[in-house]
Amino acid sequence: MLDSMRRISQNWIGKTIMTVLFGILILSFAVWGIADIFKGFGASRVAKVGSQEISLDAYRAAYQTQLTNLQRQSRQPITNEQARAAGLDRLVLQRLIGEAALDQKTKSMGLALSDADIAQSVVADPTFAGPTGKFDRTRFMDVLRDAGFPNEQRFVQEQIRVYLRQQLAESVSGGLPIPKVLNEAIHRYRSETRSIEYVRLPEAAAGTIPAPTDEQLTAYYDARKLAFRAPEYRNIVVLAVTPASVADVSKISDADAMRYYDDIKAQKYTTAETRDVQQIVFPDEAQATEALAKIKAGATFESVAAERKLSDKDISLGTMSKRDFIDAAIGNAAFALAEGAPSEPVKGNFGTVLVRVTKINPQTVKPFAEVAPEIKNDLATRRARDDVMNLRDKVEDERTSGKSLAEAAKAAGLEARTIEGIDASGRDRNGKEIPDIVEREQLLRAVYSSDVGVDNDVLTTRDNGYIWFEVKAVDPARERTLAEVRDQVAKSWRDDEVVRILSEKSADIAKRMQDGTSMADIAKELGLTVELANDVKRTGSEKVSSAVVARVFSVANGAIASVADGLDRVIFKVLDSVTPPLNDDDDGLKSIQDRLKTSMSEDVLNQYVTRVQNDLGVSINEAAVRMAVGGDNQ
Repeated sequence: MLDSMRRISQNWIGKTIMTVLFGILILSFAVWGIADIFKGFGASRVAKVGSQEISLDAYRAAYQTQLTNLQRQSRQPITNEQARAAGLDRLVLQRLIGEAALDQKTKSMGLALSDADIAQSVVADPTFAGPTGKFDRTRFMDVLRDAGFPNEQRFVQEQIRVYLRQQLAESVSGGLPIPKVLNEAIHRYRSETRSIEYVRLPEAAAGTIPAPTDEQLTAYYDARKLAFRAPEYRNIVVLAVTPASVADVSKISDADAMRYYDDIKAQKYTTAETRDVQQIVFPDEAQATEALAKIKAGATFESVAAERKLSDKDISLGTMSKRDFIDAAIGNAAFALAEGAPSEPVKGNFGTVLVRVTKINPQTVKPFAEVAPEIKNDLATRRARDDVMNLRDKVEDERTSGKSLAEAAKAAGLEARTIEGIDASGRDRNGKEIPDIVEREQLLRAVYSSDVGVDNDVLTTRDNGYIWFEVKAVDPARERTLAEVRDQVAKSWRDDEVVRILSEKSADIAKRMQDGTSMADIAKELGLTVELANDVKRTGSEKVSSAVVARVFSVANGAIASVADGLDRVIFKVLDSVTPPLNDDDDGLKSIQDRLKTSMSEDVLNQYVTRVQNDLGVSINEAAVRMAVGGDNQ
């Protein structure tokens, strides 16, 4: 055929015909989709960061791993649509882009990690520890397989990149100090204490409130129908099979419990020896030796420290176990000392030190008799896991044969629970919380995501148990008639009237106090008692409620105000406000500072990563992103 086409095209007529034919052919390809060939260009990558590409396969694998982790955490299926609606696809993409940017930055800076260092970090990682607390290769390979790594080499390569990113991140945002003004503001917020005098207008102060007329009640109800609406209720059948429900402690012998105790005693029931340690750091060994001679001649450890302008606080390392020491040499020296004796000069990472142990807290081991019930329960629960799996298989077999959940449970020797009317919060038709629901929140979410007749997936519990459920009937939410809720409406109307009357009275009392009348005079006139609360902090008070506390700190020192406290009304005056001096050793303040430092570090690191991405340049292939996660390609 090609030879024929060549012969035809040798003269001008043939050339004209072939030109027309190829023109039509090219036009038809343009119309019918030859452009699809070119649409695939670049579709193998979802993004490019500088010179590094993020492949479609890598993005899809990261997305699926994160989705699987979320499903495990929530113990229920999550569809692609739900994950995308929550923004999971974008979060995963942004993480990969950030990692790619940092990888290129670490490479440009020449950062590296030796094979020995990466091996040591992997062996020391508690994630890979076995029952003995040490590195377990079987556990290591199981974790790698669950995480989706095809082999050990791929994992090591990824870990090297992770550690290098961590080094860069630490150098950028690690050890950030908290600004002094922020520290003081936090301290004031936590520690400010106000004193108030107050009187309480009780509900009875509203006087006798006549019953509402039918017209008043109807108008009140019509304006608030939503408040009296009946929620949706569902009738369900539930079957929960968990290790805790199946475990039989009576089957665990003392001998079995003792053997298990011996296996885990060191890890679970042994408290390591700790020591209260002091240390003085010297610039060289000569000065440390000189100081030790003074101590042996009768000087105290503290006096030697004072010569170096160090306080007791400066030389105290606190109570430490041997593994708490960053410098192993100092730890070994401290745990070789008798109580009260100073050490010989020890060459540490930051200089030569003298160490002293002021108190030895010996190792303690809980005796078997004390923990025997706990051990037997633990063993029974562990053994019950096999029973749970067997029961799960029996129930599933019965359900597969077409039986209802109640029938399947009975065939497996179990009894399903029927709940007639449960709302989305777990309450019955009378508004009372239904007790003893296993995995309450998870089950209710699943129940209200299902419908009558739906074959629901089995739910898993935190302790590796299983929950089956069926929705038997649905009573939709509806408006109750006034006749159904008349008593509730009447009570609500009366409560509102009490609040209104007391609000007007408290406003009048506050105005009189602002005009100069003392609280004591007003209280005497109304038969009330003036009370004093001098312990009011933002965290609460023993004398007044949280509602009063919140109102006290919403006004200035010396202000007069009132606030509803249930149906009562509290009128108060702020007498004083005191903030104690800042104490750097306050454990509560330190905890907040730690959280703030973490937040500040994350903010700084995010800004740094954004800058690196901007410098490198980022492009995203939206079509490939949608393809990877099964999104709409339109």
